[in-house]
Amino acid sequence: MIRCLVVDDEPLALHVVEDYISKIPFLQLVKATTSAIEALTLVQDGGIDLVFLDVQMPELTGIQFLRISNGKARVILTTAYPQYALQGYELDATDYLLKPIAFDRFYKAAQKVQAAMFPANKPAEKEEAPQPQSDFSNDFIFVKTEHKIQKVYLKDILFIEGLKDYISIFTPAERIITLQNMKKVEDALPERHFIRVHRSYIVALNKIDSIERSRIFIGDKVIPIGDTYRDEFFKMVEEKNI
Repeated sequence: MIRCLVVDDEPLALHVVEDYISKIPFLQLVKATTSAIEALTLVQDGGIDLVFLDVQMPELTGIQFLRISNGKARVILTTAYPQYALQGYELDATDYLLKPIAFDRFYKAAQKVQAAMFPANKPAEKEEAPQPQSDFSNDFIFVKTEHKIQKVYLKDILFIEGLKDYISIFTPAERIITLQNMKKVEDALPERHFIRVHRSYIVALNKIDSIERSRIFIGDKVIPIGDTYRDEFFKMVEEKNI
């Protein structure tokens, strides 16, 4: 069992990682805290194997934490800012997860720690990531809007449109605008339910009403299918044909 500590100054981000840990049998949550100072004390006292660590925190940054902790626990960095990746690896961070974090990517990072700590169990890396116990209808992501962090249930997403500096998430009730980029959101969505069909569009497969030539119809929205994505999209559609 790998004993875990979660450190993030955003309570919602803490909740996501706590939930993921609860779904992985070989991880055990010891504590989740918004205080980097408290977390550092716990690591220095021993009893922590793995820290899921945010980078930008008010008391102590994740990079400072890595320097001070001096390798007393393995660290997986969790942040929305990819520019810290190199520093993290130079300080021996085990992995680097970009928010919003997809469960399958989180599971692979946890497997990397498991393989390092328990080499005899290394073949377990070939196991597929367990599906979250919660049904798809209860899965969600958090996205940053102008004034808040908003929970979006995956079952509510119709499609996602990427524009120059932001993306729009369309649900039956509203349009949610966030500064996330398309690749990051695509990676956070389960492949069995969502697919990118154009450089500017991701669609929910179960929300497609019809397909006509190179166009997808969702309600009154017509979405083009890009040449780059055409083969993969129609392959997935074919797999669902009866």
